[in-house]
Amino acid sequence: MLAFSLCSLHIPIAHKTQTPLKKSMFLKSQIHSTLPLIRGNTSKFKLFTALSPSPLTESSSSNLEVDDEPEVETGSEKFDWYSQWYPLMPICDLDKRAPHAKKVMGIDVVIWWDRNESAWQVFDDACPHRLAPLSEGRIDQWGRLQCVYHGWCFNGSGDCKFIPQAPPEGPPIHTSKKACVAAYPSTVQNDILWFWPNTDPQYKDIITRKTPPFIPEIDDPSFTSFMGNRDIPYGYEVLVENLMDPSHVPYAHYGLTPDPKGNNADREGGTPLDFSVEELDINGFTANQGWNKSKFMPPSIFYLYSEPDKLASSVETKKSSVQKKFSMIFICIPVSPGKSRLIWCFPRNFGVWADKIVPRWILHMGQNLILDSDLYLLHVEEQKIMDVGQGNWHKACFVPTKADALVIGFRKWLKKYAGDQVDWRGKYSGALPPTPPREQLMDRYWSHTVNCKSCNFAYKSLNVVEVMLQIISVASIGFVATMKQGIVSAATRNSIVVLAILSFALSRLLAHFIYKNFRYHDYNHVRSSMKCVSLIIFLQAGYVYTPSGPKFIIDI
Repeated sequence: MLAFSLCSLHIPIAHKTQTPLKKSMFLKSQIHSTLPLIRGNTSKFKLFTALSPSPLTESSSSNLEVDDEPEVETGSEKFDWYSQWYPLMPICDLDKRAPHAKKVMGIDVVIWWDRNESAWQVFDDACPHRLAPLSEGRIDQWGRLQCVYHGWCFNGSGDCKFIPQAPPEGPPIHTSKKACVAAYPSTVQNDILWFWPNTDPQYKDIITRKTPPFIPEIDDPSFTSFMGNRDIPYGYEVLVENLMDPSHVPYAHYGLTPDPKGNNADREGGTPLDFSVEELDINGFTANQGWNKSKFMPPSIFYLYSEPDKLASSVETKKSSVQKKFSMIFICIPVSPGKSRLIWCFPRNFGVWADKIVPRWILHMGQNLILDSDLYLLHVEEQKIMDVGQGNWHKACFVPTKADALVIGFRKWLKKYAGDQVDWRGKYSGALPPTPPREQLMDRYWSHTVNCKSCNFAYKSLNVVEVMLQIISVASIGFVATMKQGIVSAATRNSIVVLAILSFALSRLLAHFIYKNFRYHDYNHVRSSMKCVSLIIFLQAGYVYTPSGPKFIIDI
């Protein structure tokens, strides 16, 4: 994935009192070597250091600990998956005129705009009458959420306000607690709707005790912060670790990134990476990636931000009176086993004018292509991980280099604090959904287009243009066919015929463009050599992530 970030992005993380880790922290998976086992006492938990591709020095090996499997402290804190704020959707992609269905942590919810309270509400997506999905309902003329099965209506608190089948003279059965819908605490922060996955009344005012992570750059008017979202056909664990793995970029996304320079080891340009996890506790971890820093804030946020001194080495930055700041923010949402949702945002304080000219849907074409290019790989990878068992990841996967430090750190956090996986509370058997046909697996329409206001509008508008071009083509041919000889000159007739041919050809080209960018776009790793999309993909960023660090693509 692209990776560039903002040096001044400060999100506080509460840490338990402990000695900060100064050495690289890794999880050992399968290292069959004769390196000695030496136990250090530099922190309260053990350091697991992967082998560097370069020879180990005496000082580095003295702090190296190699085990077949990372140990988990008995009695350590456990991460409570249901005592966290979860993001649902960017506000820019929610329609106030209709309810929206979403699933998070296996919970089906309906999102709707309560105009009486001027607030977004999040309910259980089930009418208490016969459990019909409220997300298929409508907002009635009084601003209530109406179930379209039998017409029951609910206010913003979940109270039933009207049952059409109840006699008007009473009794008032709509006042029964059984007629109410469970309402979840919700709030809008950083232009994203968040909800608390517990409807118990004790959490009604949870926002006063605990708030979602705040990212000031998203709300800063001097930064641009276009967002995107997509449903992903593989699970939360694989999504997070893939975003933490920069070394796959030149290979899995080959043809979508600039050609590597100065590395003749292979065509793609992979290089050794010196990454390390510096601190890890129940609240996540921080990492050093050489040219930038990154943080994982469970359960959802992973972001990267550049160090000022590293970024200042570029000529463009030195010439600028204002330091260019940028970041990559990935918000990973567990949906159900084998399914997740990604919200992304790339705040920056330069080239802000570009976002006022370039619509979001153009930027999303390239960003979706990035997601498509390794989607099938990760879906199959997850199936294989499940075959060996989530708890055996460290034994099944051989991760000997420092390039995998963040992935190993995430798996260590998952094992130590979360029992190796998301807690679904018995909702699922543990099996993944079967692999659908490739076109369905990599579908872009239902996973993104219908959930993105900008792309949905572009999709409908371009379809209208396609139909208009076909009408022009047919009408032109019909006009020429019915035209009497001598009424118009031969040059005019020829011009009309050319117009008909061009209109038809353009309609076919446009249909192909719509299908490839809004419905389905396969990615062939053998034949991939796409270079023309680079401008679209990186126009918003101005930078592109490469294993050796962020690079300027265009100076916007």
